[in-house]
Amino acid sequence: MILSALLTSVGINLGLCFLFFVLYSILRNQRGNITVYSPRLFGERKTQQQDEFNLERLLPSPGWVKRAWQPSEDELLSITGLDSVVFMRVFIFCVRLFTFAGFIGIVVLLPINFLGNQLTDDISDLPNKSLDSFSISNVNDGSNWLWIHFCAAYVFTGVVCYLLYYEYNYISLKRIAYFYSSKPQPHQFTVLVRGIPAPSGSSFSQIVENFFTEYHPSTYLSHTVARRTSKVQSLMNDAEKLYRTLGHLKSKNHQQRYKRDGFLGLFGRKIDLVDHYEKKLEDIEDNVRLEQSSLAGEEVPAAFVSFKSRFGAAIALHIQQVINPTEWITERAPEPKDVYWPFFSSSFIKRWIFKIVVVVAYIAITILFLIPVVVVQGLTHLDQLETWFPFLKGILSLTFVSDLITGYLPSLILQLFLKVVPPIMILFSSMQGYISHSQIEKSACTKLLWFTVWNIFFANVLSGSALTMVNILLEPKKIPGMLGVAVPAQASFFIAYVVTSGWTSLSSELFRLIPLLYSFMKRLFAGKDDDDFEIPSIPYHSEIPSVLFFELLGVTYFFLAPLILPFLLVYYCLGYIIYRNQFLNVYAPKFETGGKFWPIVHNSTIFSLVLMHIIAIGIFGIKKLPLASILTIPLPVLTLIFNEYCRKRFLPIFKAYPTECLVKKDRGDQNDPSMTEFLEKLATTYQDPALMPLQYSRSDDGRSSPLLRAVEI
Repeated sequence: MILSALLTSVGINLGLCFLFFVLYSILRNQRGNITVYSPRLFGERKTQQQDEFNLERLLPSPGWVKRAWQPSEDELLSITGLDSVVFMRVFIFCVRLFTFAGFIGIVVLLPINFLGNQLTDDISDLPNKSLDSFSISNVNDGSNWLWIHFCAAYVFTGVVCYLLYYEYNYISLKRIAYFYSSKPQPHQFTVLVRGIPAPSGSSFSQIVENFFTEYHPSTYLSHTVARRTSKVQSLMNDAEKLYRTLGHLKSKNHQQRYKRDGFLGLFGRKIDLVDHYEKKLEDIEDNVRLEQSSLAGEEVPAAFVSFKSRFGAAIALHIQQVINPTEWITERAPEPKDVYWPFFSSSFIKRWIFKIVVVVAYIAITILFLIPVVVVQGLTHLDQLETWFPFLKGILSLTFVSDLITGYLPSLILQLFLKVVPPIMILFSSMQGYISHSQIEKSACTKLLWFTVWNIFFANVLSGSALTMVNILLEPKKIPGMLGVAVPAQASFFIAYVVTSGWTSLSSELFRLIPLLYSFMKRLFAGKDDDDFEIPSIPYHSEIPSVLFFELLGVTYFFLAPLILPFLLVYYCLGYIIYRNQFLNVYAPKFETGGKFWPIVHNSTIFSLVLMHIIAIGIFGIKKLPLASILTIPLPVLTLIFNEYCRKRFLPIFKAYPTECLVKKDRGDQNDPSMTEFLEKLATTYQDPALMPLQYSRSDDGRSSPLLRAVEI
């Protein structure tokens, strides 16, 4: 890619970003868009739709930037929870990292690369100069200037490790402080018990009560046995849809409520749709109550067991309950709103089979995604594109068209294909048998991260031929050399990818085009937009991998192609402001993990560092500087030792709270008069929503109470 193609891509994306920012600053002030741009505030009734006309609402204003910047981290923590603070710490970490890296890269490394003459480019023709001239590929083989890159790699590694340690320690302390300041939460006193032995002549509920009364007599409080409720939940979903349909019908005029019951609604007698759907809704409610009554024998060998103290729950969680380790298995209970109830409706065999299916499907989609990668790589090489499509030679000879195709389209196409992957990863994770939505999202986050690293980074870097990928697997000793050749060659593509996929995706996150169109269509056809209004939650499973992938690009290309660093710094600065705004106005937490996403961030950064070291070993060898290549070998070893230290020092805090914290918190609650009421409510907290009362219809004959409640002890 030449410099003019990059500038074309930068110009297009800068224009799109500016357009999105201007439209956002105008549209967010319009009364009809409050559920799009301030749904969290609207849901909490902290803002209202204004009907009076105001000219200022039609003028763009950057005031939202100041409002997003002003709240302190503690204020953000109190509003949105620790997970959002940890997400913002990723941006803070990257801004600090790439500010330092950008200074070293642009001031020191970039001039050295540019002044090399390994590549024969005409310096006077700067717009048509290849971006490879700004990379380490342009430094002469065996040049002593390469020792500057060697020193930069060591210094950069030290800075990354220092910042990682600082953030890990900071977030660990935040996690402990957040625990101390939180009110008593049901999941802190509860464990999930699975593998309950099959009862003989008694129910699972009775077995659970007898077991914990005998072995945990001083701490055991109550339990709730899980049931298989998939059919009831399906009926309740149907009832919810019917109820919403009724609401829309009642808001229409009298004539639109009638329809003929014959073919295509053109023949037959006229019926009142409201009456028809209300009768149908009553029938579904009756079916729900019948299904609830039949669930008495549908217990599954799992139960939520609650204890009188957090320490009592921790003892039950971390100690093996019986001699047979496959029975009475305990795991940490999620928050009640975080429980993924369909988990209990699938058998162990079904979950085991699904795990195998997911592995096979994950491999299959990874392989299939190589098709768009090959297409994208074809677009980055005009000569290859002319070979495939010779009739396009005339069009491709135009400067603007060639710059557009090589600089903008490849990244755009890849980003569009990548949009369909996050929902697939959520589906895969939900099939694997996780008990909570947060576990599903963490699993999907990890899957998507490595999917992105393989298909966007390695597949693009090694896309010369399938034989190249096979050789890497068969001859691992050649990996550093292959990466040393292939990675710098793709620097121009990834610079354009940062601009296209990074900048534009951030501005589109702010603009929220899809929710805006959905809201407009609802107002157009349904008359109003807030009937079934729901506050969205941030999709961590797609946002975190995206942010971490750009970090990987910055770390690996730090000394290879430092031209990428300013574009990354702009990305993270924009992201910090935009996501702050989204957390304050748009997103509400669906669950709270207490910052458990940070270990994923840490591990990804360590992987990026080690990858940079492997590439450095290869590139110094290719550049005929074997001593530098040998002296780089300790870097990945030292990095992995540092990672192991962090894993021993900080990771246990993210897995479970220590005894010191649990006992202090329990002692503090002894003088809390509300604890008695809290423990009483704990017995019914983990009740399956499918067993809750259901009454949408207008019947008032007293039949709306559920026929079955979860067992309460």
